[in-house]
Amino acid sequence: MEPVRFGVISTARIGLEKVIPAMQKSQHCRIEAIASRDLAQAERAAAALGIPKAYGSYAELLADPAIEAVYNPLPNHLHVSLSAEAARAGKHVLCEKPIALDAAEARQLVAVRDQTGVLIAEAFMVRWHPQWLRARELVRSGRIGELRVVQGSFSYHNVDPANVRNQAEIGGGGLYDIGCYPIVTSRFLFGAEPTRVVGTVERDPSFGTDRLATALMEFPTGQALFVCSTQLVPYQRMQIFGTKGRIEVEIPFNAPPDRPCRIFLDDGSQLGDASAEVIELDVVDHYTLQGDAFAEAIRTGQPWPYPLEDAVANMAVIDGLFRSAKEGAWISLTS
Repeated sequence: MEPVRFGVISTARIGLEKVIPAMQKSQHCRIEAIASRDLAQAERAAAALGIPKAYGSYAELLADPAIEAVYNPLPNHLHVSLSAEAARAGKHVLCEKPIALDAAEARQLVAVRDQTGVLIAEAFMVRWHPQWLRARELVRSGRIGELRVVQGSFSYHNVDPANVRNQAEIGGGGLYDIGCYPIVTSRFLFGAEPTRVVGTVERDPSFGTDRLATALMEFPTGQALFVCSTQLVPYQRMQIFGTKGRIEVEIPFNAPPDRPCRIFLDDGSQLGDASAEVIELDVVDHYTLQGDAFAEAIRTGQPWPYPLEDAVANMAVIDGLFRSAKEGAWISLTS
């Protein structure tokens, strides 16, 4: 299969340190260009990563006929506008999460996709990692009985006012940055959408961003709950509870690309995890796997398994949690 030629709009850290190096390992992806509003910055990134072309504007990259697809890791408030611009330039788009600032914004990209016919996808790399595929397989096969509860925590500590995650006006805050992960994986495991949600949010008095959020999502056959924070000790873990067993995902979201990941399957017959079976997964880079899948969908024309409607649904949950925190009430998502 001929590799898909990608251009990257932005020299964001996640792209430079994680996604671009991972996609460069893929046989199906070729990073051909990188763009920044600062040409010197683009040139430094291109030299460091061995990228052939550097552009001093996003428009120049989008005008390059050799570029077939764009990876968009820009700050959250630019996801929709630049992804739409790329799509209208005839480029397929892999856009970082969250794909928008709310569900209404995300629907704008659905319209652009339908108008242009290109593939636009939200980059939730976790859905390609073997640990999550195995966890879902165990749930579907009945190994833990009926799935009833998904419970998680995700946090880090960042009080740098210059960091985009602490700038409310451009889409900073915990729910957008990390809360989206337990939401998407809960939906992934239940294979359904929550019917209603309730949440609490504590905002940083200086930044205005949500620095601590607790969420409860009610699904047709169970519940999911999580805590996320941008100002707690760094930690992440997901627990999946059934009527006959549980699954624990040790490093659910920042899965290391250089060592095996582990999940634990426990029937609860002994306390203190003594009855837990350790399942070790192959060493992979989920960003590479995501790039492979995106390139293969472009080349083969096979449907992308998570269309933009899925991204709209994930944003609707985030919208509901923000609204719930403001109104102090459960918010229905079924209308």
